[in-house]
Amino acid sequence: MNCCSSDKNQDPRKAALCKRIDAIGWALFFIMIGILLLLPEGRVPETAWLLGAGIILLGGNVVRRLNGIKVDGVTAVLGILALGFGISGFFGVELPIFAILLILFGASIILKPLIASFSGKR
Repeated sequence: MNCCSSDKNQDPRKAALCKRIDAIGWALFFIMIGILLLLPEGRVPETAWLLGAGIILLGGNVVRRLNGIKVDGVTAVLGILALGFGISGFFGVELPIFAILLILFGASIILKPLIASFSGKR
């Protein structure tokens, strides 16, 4: 469940803060992309946007956690992946991002029910 969803038991202040965090994250993302598009070609690695997106996603989850709001697992995983791919680009390592994402997605489909069965959750 997303922290910004309309859960009737959720604290309205936390829900409003969560929506503000998401809005600020989107604003920072668009500002970052605009700045990167204005820079002359070749000044920063092509994966710089991934590094920025990872920082924004993880930063939003840190702010959520510090304010007692549940961390969004999907954006946390995406943030870690984006940060890793972005850092690899700064070191000149070209990773097959799409192939890696497909493998991780497939593995998660297989592992999720296995983990649930071992932990007793269904």
